[in-house]
Amino acid sequence: MKTTMVSTRTALLAATLAGALLSLPQVSLAAASGPGATAQAQTDNPTASNAAARLNKKQFRNVTVSVDNGIATLSGTVDLFEYKADAEKNVAKARGVTAVRDDIQVAGPAVSDAALQAKLGEKLAYDRVGYGNTFNAISLSVENGVATLGGHARTDVDKDSALALVRTYPGVKGVVAHIQVDPVSIMDDHSRIAVARAVYSSPMLNKYAIDPAQPIRISVQNGNVELYGVVNNQTDKEVAFIRANTVPGIFSVKNYLQVANQPAEGQNKVVTQ
Repeated sequence: MKTTMVSTRTALLAATLAGALLSLPQVSLAAASGPGATAQAQTDNPTASNAAARLNKKQFRNVTVSVDNGIATLSGTVDLFEYKADAEKNVAKARGVTAVRDDIQVAGPAVSDAALQAKLGEKLAYDRVGYGNTFNAISLSVENGVATLGGHARTDVDKDSALALVRTYPGVKGVVAHIQVDPVSIMDDHSRIAVARAVYSSPMLNKYAIDPAQPIRISVQNGNVELYGVVNNQTDKEVAFIRANTVPGIFSVKNYLQVANQPAEGQNKVVTQ
């Protein structure tokens, strides 16, 4: 009889202990549901691991990534806008990532819009000197640290060069690219050279060939000519227009030249000089 009672008590005690033990892991997991647990969950996520591996560079040391249902979210800070763009591009290539939400902040130096536009404009003016930069007419505006590039580039190389210059400049928080690449055409290439000869052969206008950063810029699209840049006076502007119109095979000439110390005519016509 005693043996039976002892066995019963033992069984009851074992059941009680078993119930207590079953409840312990739940309490333990709940206590560990802080940032460490989230990090562990991301580590256990192959897609998140693949995305994190794409950020294993010094410039991304302050960037973190999380992945939910294939959507990668980037957060943190970088020193240059180029690094922000590279982080997004790298993570987008990670296996299992279907989309990227880029919340990275550019934490470079604080520069006023006016100062940033002046510095970028100077650098863009000399970009591609010696590679036909006379045929690039790239415009620039800066607002809240975001640089917007427009206008025309003769080639994709010229466009990419301008964008790379701006993206890697300290203080730039964002870049909007609206640059149009002129059509590839042998006829247009001949027209560019012919228009340049007609304009710069004028005794009144050859002075604009002295400084490679301040030429009269010539864009040609399917036989249609556009003139950009800054000239000293209204007469020079009109002479350039007349000279361009003398070139055979030209369908039209639009004169967007600005006269120094006068307001720009039209929106986004401020070509970097």
